Parts: sequence; structure tokens; C-alpha cells
Amino acid sequence: MSAEVGAGTARARWTPRALLYLALAIVGLVGTWTYNVIAILEERDFLGDWFQGGPAVSSLTTDLLVVAVAAVIFMIVEGRRLRMKRIWLFVLAAPLVALAFAFPLFLAFRERALSARGESRQP
Repeated sequence: MSAEVGAGTARARWTPRALLYLALAIVGLVGTWTYNVIAILEERDFLGDWFQGGPAVSSLTTDLLVVAVAAVIFMIVEGRRLRMKRIWLFVLAAPLVALAFAFPLFLAFRERALSARGESRQP
């Protein structure tokens, strides 16, 4: 997943913000897959448990689905704007691995692309 934006641009850097997003991606990966592995080992009906948990779980599910759709749209639009390569890998990682991993990972590589363009501004 390269954040290179073309020939003649500055070299992409791991800015503090990019490292923060990368750390969040790792937390998202470990946090979600800990429960996925538990469900697999316990031979749980993962999807059934998810959708049969009552109104609170349904509310959370709806909330997360709307955020996921918005995140995927943002990744595609922003990735194209910055001419980032292989954006489809981030989009594919959202449902296959976890949005909590894919979106912060995209943001980390977005920061690298911005730094290569000289657009990254730290707060």
C-alpha cells in the first residue's frame, strides 16, 4: 500500500499524526480480532449473535454501518484526490479485517501522501 504520489514529489515521511493513525490501526486490529478469535474458538454463531442481541446491538450496528459507508467513500475520494495507489486494499480490508484497522491505516498512509506533497500540517 504505497502512498507515493508520483515522480518529482518530496519523499513521504512518517509524521507524528501518521504514526498516531498507524497505532490506532494496530489497536483496531488487535481489539477486533481478539473477539473474532474467541468466537471462532468457541464455535459461536458470530453473525447470529451480532444480530440477535437486541435493540442496543441493533443501534450500534446501524451506527457503525453508516460510519463504515462514510469512511469507505472518504477513502476512495481522498485516495483518488491524492493519487494514492491501491486504495482498493484499504476498502477491501474494512469488511474482511476490520474498519477499526482499515480506516486508521488509510489515514496513516494519507498523512504520508500529504507529507510527500508538502501539505501535512501538524496541530
